[in-house]
Amino acid sequence: MARSSSYPPELRCRAVRMVAEVLGDYPNESAALRAVAQKLGIGSAEPLRHWGRQDQVDFGQRPGTTMEESAQIKAMKKEIAELKRASEILKAAASFFAAELDRPHLSS
Repeated sequence: MARSSSYPPELRCRAVRMVAEVLGDYPNESAALRAVAQKLGIGSAEPLRHWGRQDQVDFGQRPGTTMEESAQIKAMKKEIAELKRASEILKAAASFFAAELDRPHLSS
């Protein structure tokens, strides 16, 4: 799973739109990406390239995992981890109580 971006979502959306708008003004996509990155003060064109690819995935223009699907997967993994912890606690409690029932008790 990729790390979260230090750039705000609004900047990412704006950058993707800008690249799409100026693409025809440059000889290739890389040149357009570099120009927009420079205009927006982004150190490299690679984040813009990634945002554009993710945008295409999110809109069904390219195969891959959408941002929504990634968020769902992350939430499910967290829930599974919590369920595993709860299950371990319940197993330990069941073992404890089973041992208590098997132990002979002194009657008063």
